[in-house]
Amino acid sequence: MSDPAAGQRAVAVLDSARADAAARGSDAIAAEHLMLAAMASPVALEAFRVASVSPEELRQRVEAGIRAGKGEKSPDELALSSQGRRLASAAEREAAGRGAEVAAEHFLIAAFAEPRGSLARALSELQVSPRTLRDAIYAAAGLSPLPRAPKQRDEAAIVPEVESSRPPSAPPAEPQPPAPAPAPAGRRTKGERRREPAPPARQADRPAGGRIAPPAPERAEATTPDKEVKPRRPLKHLRKDPDAWGPLWRRLLLLALPAAAWAYGTHQAPLLVFLLACCAVVPLAGFMGDATEHLASRTGPTVGGLLNATFGNAAELIIGLVALNAGLIPLVKFSIIGSILGNLLLIMGLSLVAGGLRATELRFSRTAAGMSAGMLAAAVVGLVFPALMHATHPAGPALDELHMSEGVAAVLLLTYGFSLLFTLKTHKWLMGGDPHEVPRRAWGAGKALMVLAIATAAIAYLSEMLVHSVQEAGDAVGLTPMFVGLIIIPLIGNAAEHASAIMMARRGKMDLSLQIAYGSSTQIALLVAPVLVFAGVLMGQDMNLVFSPFEVVAVGLAVVITAIGTTDGESHWFEGVMLLAVYALIAIAAFFV
Repeated sequence: MSDPAAGQRAVAVLDSARADAAARGSDAIAAEHLMLAAMASPVALEAFRVASVSPEELRQRVEAGIRAGKGEKSPDELALSSQGRRLASAAEREAAGRGAEVAAEHFLIAAFAEPRGSLARALSELQVSPRTLRDAIYAAAGLSPLPRAPKQRDEAAIVPEVESSRPPSAPPAEPQPPAPAPAPAGRRTKGERRREPAPPARQADRPAGGRIAPPAPERAEATTPDKEVKPRRPLKHLRKDPDAWGPLWRRLLLLALPAAAWAYGTHQAPLLVFLLACCAVVPLAGFMGDATEHLASRTGPTVGGLLNATFGNAAELIIGLVALNAGLIPLVKFSIIGSILGNLLLIMGLSLVAGGLRATELRFSRTAAGMSAGMLAAAVVGLVFPALMHATHPAGPALDELHMSEGVAAVLLLTYGFSLLFTLKTHKWLMGGDPHEVPRRAWGAGKALMVLAIATAAIAYLSEMLVHSVQEAGDAVGLTPMFVGLIIIPLIGNAAEHASAIMMARRGKMDLSLQIAYGSSTQIALLVAPVLVFAGVLMGQDMNLVFSPFEVVAVGLAVVITAIGTTDGESHWFEGVMLLAVYALIAIAAFFV
């Protein structure tokens, strides 16, 4: 906390947390120590009684999140950890918004702002609603939730907020004389900026205390358009809601779809066909992602998470199946490794840079990042073993390598099933198993399924163009097959995920951005690669998981460097630059191999 002397009650919480951390041999005062100290306050005990929560069980589960230390520091040498500083700063803001000194209840209220923190995890294990306990803390402390501060407020609008933060026993504020300048009847919305403000409230309309009354209901009803209530025809709705077609760049790239069909049908230059098909796949992949998210918003967290996991790499899977059917097995292998590299280095690097432009220090869930990195490392190990067998037994029969790849693929698929159970059911609070938030009004199930089916069919059609023109297009510009499969194809198939991850990072949602990068890489290794192996069996193609030493070393280095940069729960924009530099080095090497 920046100024521990701000209040005696805050100092008491800090001293108690410091003593607890010293007794446990911790190396720093973590957020869990602060929560344990705040949970011992009379306000917390009363809230636990009202919410029917066992303080002993809750303490035990919060204590489980404390990391063991070396016990080499004295109590005076202990300082707040990064998570502890974040919780203390949130408690300060909570108390400052009420004009009060920091107390135990402010630490507990601030702890609810961490949806995947120790308190949320403990309440999830006890099957207690966080809202129930939070309301009990508000009631025990005589507080009320702080309203969200609008961008522009006048002096009269602040008066009710100040009064709402006082305990019920506090006397009402003295009546204030009317302000010399008339205040507007209410803050104008974005759609009303060009309208004239309402006339000043008359003295007869002012309630006791001199505060300006809220706008009249007649005006609120008049500003609500009737067209939002009446049902609209689908085409008319799409014309008035351009976001239904996605961002502007996606709508412009849709024009490449008929252009690619014309170029392919009239036998134009393979390079032109390849470029147009690449541009057309990008918006279609975005539509597949949108349709999946809208379906997920209607099916609940478990089924919705399964849909996101299944269709997250659908575009790349379709391209791989078409290339496999054409016998381009090296291209399929390159695209598998290239997708893992692109998600780990390119997407994560751009996300860290985009988030670093917004904040000097990026924070995210250390536990979720560590679990994601561990799952990915285990998945990559499965892809390395066939290459290791080939390197140690180069004269072995190719049929043995194929059968070994099929066995590894079966294990990876089984691991993928257990990962879904872990992230979507048993430990969804840990890995963020809820489906992504849909900013616009959710589509109906029929519309989402129709968009998904059309986009899938269109991508399958464009994949035929890509596969038949990729070799000649690469030769025309001097690109090696490894560069095309390792860099170009993954960029096309994952373009929509790239944009989503960067946008989330720009908005400050680093947990979601890293989840996209890690989750997509894990899906490639645990789902897409095994599916392509078994698809090769059905198509009569000898698709194995034997990768070249260059690919094995590249993906191993990518996993190591991303784990180093994310498992501490903190990052900054320069770590993103380092990831991009590694990706550029791999691309340069692939260009000359």
